[in-house]
Amino acid sequence: MKNTKIFKMPFASVYPHYIVKAEKKGRSKEEVDSIIYWLTGYNKQELEIILTNKTDFETFFNKAPQINPNVSKITGVICGYRVEEIEDKLMQQIRYLDKLIDELAKGKAIDKIFRK
Repeated sequence: MKNTKIFKMPFASVYPHYIVKAEKKGRSKEEVDSIIYWLTGYNKQELEIILTNKTDFETFFNKAPQINPNVSKITGVICGYRVEEIEDKLMQQIRYLDKLIDELAKGKAIDKIFRK
């Protein structure tokens, strides 16, 4: 998995797609945001700054207050790759977020998404 172009892509350019994907399936922007907060440790104000500043994915994850310790419980396939087998840490974190948004869009309960 060598798509390092995404590392420099602004998070703000993908964020609206996460919301659209969720809303098409009857989920909300607030649920998308709660997934981002759970995964990264960011809060609402910090996320707003990231979106305004067009922070890239690499900086978004490298500066995250705390990647949730339960990320190792996120398993499955996203974009043709098993997330638990992705060797590049940054790519794995990006795909964790993709996987969680995908689970939300597929109707999974938030508690299950959060691996409670």
